[in-house]
Amino acid sequence: MQCGPREIVTPFRPIPLEVPEGMKPNEFFNSTENLNDLVHNNGLLLNPENLLLYRKALGHSTEFDTSIIYNTSQTILNPLGRPVRRTQVPDHVRHVWNRMNQIIIDYMLEQYPDPQQHLVLAGEASLDATWPLTSPGVPSIRMLHNHFIVFPMEQLRNAKLADPNNPNLTDGGQHSLFEKYMHGVYREFICKALHLEVLRPVSDDSARIDLTGYPQGLPSWEVPGGAAALQDVRFWHEYDLVLKGFLDFYRTFFSQVSSRNAPMLPDLYFPAQVESVLLFDNDFLKTAKMVRDRCIKDPAYANAIRWQPAFKQLIYRNEQGKLIVTISQNSIGNAITELLGVVVSRVPDAAAYEQREPALIEKLLEVRRRLVEADLGAGIATEYWPA
Repeated sequence: MQCGPREIVTPFRPIPLEVPEGMKPNEFFNSTENLNDLVHNNGLLLNPENLLLYRKALGHSTEFDTSIIYNTSQTILNPLGRPVRRTQVPDHVRHVWNRMNQIIIDYMLEQYPDPQQHLVLAGEASLDATWPLTSPGVPSIRMLHNHFIVFPMEQLRNAKLADPNNPNLTDGGQHSLFEKYMHGVYREFICKALHLEVLRPVSDDSARIDLTGYPQGLPSWEVPGGAAALQDVRFWHEYDLVLKGFLDFYRTFFSQVSSRNAPMLPDLYFPAQVESVLLFDNDFLKTAKMVRDRCIKDPAYANAIRWQPAFKQLIYRNEQGKLIVTISQNSIGNAITELLGVVVSRVPDAAAYEQREPALIEKLLEVRRRLVEADLGAGIATEYWPA
């Protein structure tokens, strides 16, 4: 079978929401009113930490698809002031969130034990808070949320090959910038900055999904011990270290793009490694100059730069049954699945969705039951399911 990214079609039931006159959809979707609809029509569970488990109405998969959102819509009315990455979340909230993640991932691996039959993934696609609300492709809910998705491998095998030049599959050119010009220094910095005990670095070939050939060229780590390791709080500490290392690299690079010979940022997680590796590396600094020179001459290119960190971080299982952690840049329009070479084309088709809905809801309610049992929240009643 030919290896390459796949494009699948996923039906959804159109959301019965009317966007007020004069508002763009992505402006309305960030409003408190839209979040109220999310709770009342699709909410599954809510806890005192304002973590909301909900059904993905515009989902990626009808096999299994749910999300947790840090619902600050009632407490932070400014959409640009809401947390957009885990490092901005209070410690006690992140602790509860990690426990929720562990239980949901454990359920997915239990329900779908054969890696040849199902692709299992969980993670977040975080966006920086400086993007204008009206930018095309800015997500419908501007708050930190993560995804839990399962795809049948048969569906992916039967899907048509996606265009490998799809900008979403190439991170809009920014990932290739890191890989083409700074491959060595990126990995040197990550290795020197992160002192990991649970996660183990793996090669590109070991990390890839055989069917799609993705991810491509990303730093990746295996989770030895599989699902059992996710019950160890050290895993979640190291999962955050991977993010912190990425954020230091990203922020330092674009500070140098913005201002030649910019001073070291004051709030880095790994300042010693930034100083010794990044700010004394010729490839790193000459790439920053290349991007800076182009920004000065090319306004469209400059407008596409994401000056603040935007990332996708994933835990997924490949066909060999390995649990892998990886992280990448994120650009406008990217879906988290595209990091693994899966392009989802959503189509409104209420009848097709309703055929698959009962089995999907049954799984989501079982996940909710386990979370309630672990004292991680209380059920929400909607017209589709009881509390």
